[in-house]
Amino acid sequence: MIQVHVDMSVDPAKEAEMLRDFQNDFKPAAVQFAGYIDVKIVKLRKAFVGRAPDGINYRFVLSYESEELRQKWIASDIHQKVWGMIEQTLRNKNYNVLLFDEV
Repeated sequence: MIQVHVDMSVDPAKEAEMLRDFQNDFKPAAVQFAGYIDVKIVKLRKAFVGRAPDGINYRFVLSYESEELRQKWIASDIHQKVWGMIEQTLRNKNYNVLLFDEV
């Protein structure tokens, strides 16, 4: 299993829009693809040790059976549409995308 973590800087004025688009559009589209396990968005509350990356206030976490299956989702037209909706709520597109293997 793999996880992709995306640290995002969501515009506070567009926070409700991002959460709505995630629940109503992104997640329902993602669950339809082979290999999908889970997707969630978490909001940063506090860094207890060290410091959070500058400007991030949300982390997107996507779990998939494999990176190969996730790439099929990424290449789909619906992914381009629904991720574009999320991107429009960000302060900038300079976000980190980290791929993890579950061990």
